[in-house]
Amino acid sequence: MTTVATKTMTAEEFFHTEEPQDGKYELINGEVVFMPPPGFRHGEVQLAIGFAIKTYLLTNRIGRVVTESGAITERDPDSVRGPDVSYYSQERLPFGTQVVTYHTQPPDLVAEVLSPDDSKKELRAKVREYLAAGVRVVWVVDPDDQTVTVYTEPPRATVLEADAILTAEDVLPGFSCRAADLFA
Repeated sequence: MTTVATKTMTAEEFFHTEEPQDGKYELINGEVVFMPPPGFRHGEVQLAIGFAIKTYLLTNRIGRVVTESGAITERDPDSVRGPDVSYYSQERLPFGTQVVTYHTQPPDLVAEVLSPDDSKKELRAKVREYLAAGVRVVWVVDPDDQTVTVYTEPPRATVLEADAILTAEDVLPGFSCRAADLFA
């Protein structure tokens, strides 16, 4: 990650900033930070997570799933993260509500796919930030180890191996998939 702007900005200013299209950017404590684009495998796993949740939502209309959409995690100074996959319940994002910028409510569930250059220290800080912002469940998906670590409040982590069944009963009642399906 590289800081690219010296001027502290708000989430609203960040949304309207014209950024080069050569990577991903997040706003961390008011500073724009560049992250190289993730690799091909990352994209496949990200799509598999979004697809699994979207498939579930087609028959269980309880919320919406998005990828790479900004989520405000802190204010003053502002932080806007770009979770790989975010799920919003209809309570946090009612059907029919159109959000053009960043939604003011945190997602119910966030999934982050590990990339080879992700720092474990930075990732733990990001998970704590999501939970502190009100995200109820964070999945950290590791394609190398083929594991999914599930974080919930109070800070608790459960590591699921590839043969385990992934659920999120508190936010996606009745949802399940084999962790291995995210890596196929």
